[in-house]
Amino acid sequence: MRRKISPTRTTRAVQLLAAVALFMAGTGALAGCGSEQSGGSGNKVRATGQAPEAAARARRVAGAWDGSKAAEAWRAGYHPMGEAVELPEGGFHDKADERAYATQNFVLRGRLPAAPERDGRVTWDSGGSLTRPLMGARGAYERFARGAHDGPHLTVTGARLGKMTLATSRGPATVPAWLFALEGYDTPLKSVAVGPSKLPKPPIGPAAESPSGELWELRGLVEVAGDGRSVTVVGNHGACDDGPVVHVLETDGSVVLFASVAGQRDGLCTDQLLGREVTVKLDRPVGDRVLLDAATGRPVPYGGPNGRSPSWS
Repeated sequence: MRRKISPTRTTRAVQLLAAVALFMAGTGALAGCGSEQSGGSGNKVRATGQAPEAAARARRVAGAWDGSKAAEAWRAGYHPMGEAVELPEGGFHDKADERAYATQNFVLRGRLPAAPERDGRVTWDSGGSLTRPLMGARGAYERFARGAHDGPHLTVTGARLGKMTLATSRGPATVPAWLFALEGYDTPLKSVAVGPSKLPKPPIGPAAESPSGELWELRGLVEVAGDGRSVTVVGNHGACDDGPVVHVLETDGSVVLFASVAGQRDGLCTDQLLGREVTVKLDRPVGDRVLLDAATGRPVPYGGPNGRSPSWS
């Protein structure tokens, strides 16, 4: 099992290899295609050429989480599964502004409000709500801005408290957000104003090192499809293989993903960890089931194009 993962930034290979990933998806090289095997107790494991050791680990992870206090706490909490920052309506005006945002090059002209002395409320579209402490505008600003430097920049002239919609582990939710006014734009850039719930302690530890490389840790979740019947994740792989393959075990309480690498070749090879997007089809919508990584024994973290979201627990 490979665990060399940058905690802050997804490698540029994710974006560069996206087209390759889409091509492989069309040829059936990615997960979700192939035979379907019984996982026991009515559970289904769907994958291509899965390793028995990895499949057994996925069943242990599902067994530990299903019906556990950790799963109960996860379903009751606020765990973002989408970008914590929303761009102005219609996106940026030109390539220069896009570059400024990508390089986090912002200039602040004006004062930012402090945190209100009250909690914010997260409200789910499906019903239910939860209160979370509000952060000040400065904390939300630093989520996307790292200070001014040479090159194109965006200018923030002020901020006010408002709302935005965000994907979470419990479905779409309306959350408090700081709305930042940008010079030259009619609509604001939004940044979530509340922090996530604390991750519950997992009922199972990470998998032991896999000498044969049969189980690789996932880098993160990219998105859950609108109908909930597929998930896209970033799988890790090396420079001398055919890329990641992600298998799935579905139970009533969890969706366990277990990743491997196809076509590993012997001989001299550069030592690098690459990432590629993989879309995994499910038998039924994710719903309120916990999406888990068999390698870590933990929920799969949300990770956008620039690494794990700052809103992730």
